[in-house]
This record gives sequence, C-alpha cells and structure tokens, in this order.
Amino acid sequence: MELDSRKKAILYAIIENYQETGEPVGSRTISKLDNLKFSPATIRNEMADLEEMGLIVQPHTSAGRIPTDKGYRLYVDRMLEEQKARNSELPALPMNDLLSRRIDRVEELLVKMAQILATNTNYTTMVTGPHYRKNKLKFLQLSSLEEEKLLVVVVLEGNIVKNHILTIDEKPDPQELLNLSFLLNNKLNGLSLEDINLGLISALKEEAGNFSDLVSRILDAVAETFAQDESYPIYTSGAPNIFRYPELTGGDRASELISTLEEKKELGTAIGQLSEGGSKQDIQVFIGDEVPVDSMKDCSVVTATYSLGEGVQGKIGIIGPKRMNYQKVVDTLKDTMNQLDKVFTKPEE
Repeated sequence: MELDSRKKAILYAIIENYQETGEPVGSRTISKLDNLKFSPATIRNEMADLEEMGLIVQPHTSAGRIPTDKGYRLYVDRMLEEQKARNSELPALPMNDLLSRRIDRVEELLVKMAQILATNTNYTTMVTGPHYRKNKLKFLQLSSLEEEKLLVVVVLEGNIVKNHILTIDEKPDPQELLNLSFLLNNKLNGLSLEDINLGLISALKEEAGNFSDLVSRILDAVAETFAQDESYPIYTSGAPNIFRYPELTGGDRASELISTLEEKKELGTAIGQLSEGGSKQDIQVFIGDEVPVDSMKDCSVVTATYSLGEGVQGKIGIIGPKRMNYQKVVDTLKDTMNQLDKVFTKPEE
C-alpha cells in the first residue's frame, strides 16, 4: 500500500494533534482542521489504511488513533530533513549571558545549561561531562622521589593529567631515568590507547633491558589514565517534568525512569550507545524501542554533540514522551550547539 501525500498529511495531523492533547485523535477532529479539506468519510478510510500500515493504532475500541513508533519515525525523519534544508536563524535561548562570561568551571556551565534546556523544553535534560574522543598521549614525565618511589606523570591531549606513584625495587639512576623517559616519549607520544599494541609493548620492553618490568608498570599507569578519561560525569535536570505526561507515570514507570536518571551509570551507558555513529553537530532522535534502556521504552531521546573547542566534546540528551514536540527540541538543541560553537571555537583575539 502506498503512503501518498493525503495519507501523510493525515498522519502528520494526527501526530501533531496528539502531541498537544495527549488524547487519541478521531476523524471528526481531523476534518475540522483548516488545512485539510477532506470529508470525515475519506479521513476514516485513510486512517484505516494508516492503521493497516502500522503507522497509527487504536488504543480502545471506541477511541481515536494514536501514532506508533513507526509513525513517529516517519514524521521525525521528514522533520529532520526539512530542518537541515531550512538553515534559518533560531531565536536565542536565555544562555547568552551565561556563555559570554565563558565560565572557567566547565561543571558550572554544564549544570546551568541542563537547567535552561529543561525549563525551555519542559522535558528532562541530561548533559555528559566533556571528554576527548580517541584521546592521545601528549607526554610522560618520570621523576625520582624518595627511595624506592617513582613519580609517573601522564598527560593526555587537552592537558588531562594523572599522577602515579610507583614503588619499585630498583630505581634507575638519573641518566637511566632520562634515557627511559626519552624512549617512552619517543615511541608513545601522539598514540591512542588502541595504538599501543602488543608488538609495540614487546619492543619497548626489549629496548628497556633491565627495566622491562618497570616499563610494564608505566604502561599500566598510561592505560589507567586513558580509562579515567573515558568515564565522565552526567548532569541531569527537569526530572519532575516526567509527571507532566500521564503516559510516563502509570504503574511503576515513573519511579523506574526517575531511578535511571538518578543512578546515571545506566544512563551513561545508554548515551554512549546512542552516540555511536553520530558526528559533531548531528542531531539524532531515538524513539521507544530504539532507546537501549528498559525503563525508557515509552520515551523518545533527542541527542546532540556539543563542543568546547580543542577537540573537547560531550553529549546533550532531551528525554520526553514519544509525543514530544520534536521540532521545538531539535531547534533548541541546534541553537545551543551554535551558541557554544561561537563562544568556544572562535579564534582568540
């Protein structure tokens, strides 16, 4: 069965009406819309076809129809295409004063940004702390401390620094320590964790001679620093907004969703999975079963990548019911990305 322009118009009218009211939409309601000049009988026939195509469903025998995940997906994909083509200036969020101060504490910026987005959209917002995608080693510094102690300073791109103190049986003398430092920096600088493979480790240990075991422990410190960089905080705001939407509060659904937002580990895993394949400035929409968290199957999640310059990136996610106002959320996220880019990626004067 073909999804022609009339069916699409009726489908989009059902979705937009349901977004506003949260109530099933009947043919009589659609027939009263000024932009649709179809008779109630025609609308009923088309709605029957849309139901057969799996784009809408009748929740109760005497009720109107509501969109399915498949129907929402078709609507959202069309909206995203139109949004890319539009490329118009959007009204600025009340974030300009916040960004113009270029807050030194990134945590403060992200917390306030989450609050503004939650207030503006009336949905729940999550913002991941910034991290470096595929980060690389910048340099290593080895320093002698007291007897049997060695300080290993690992610096990743973006000046992420981690100090490690190793207890060792045999400490290199100053010249040996200098040689070892030169060897490690010469071979490892500019490499990601994935680049430090078994072949490279074996070659390093062989060149280190008597200090091969020490090289292994230094490499463990490097790996630990990379692992620390991969974990990042998540800031949430607007969790009580969930209670605005009855479809998210039935039974134990609200408490389960609130628990997910509070626990955050599962949320971080989910946002990581949703982020795969998305590039900077991509806005992605995940509907219902597309969200890899059981407590969020009645939700939609819209995500975007923010940038703080110099390769520092993170994710913003807006969580709401499947009948969320996708256009408003997408426009809001696009404006947020543009404002952040203007502040953090513009050339320094």
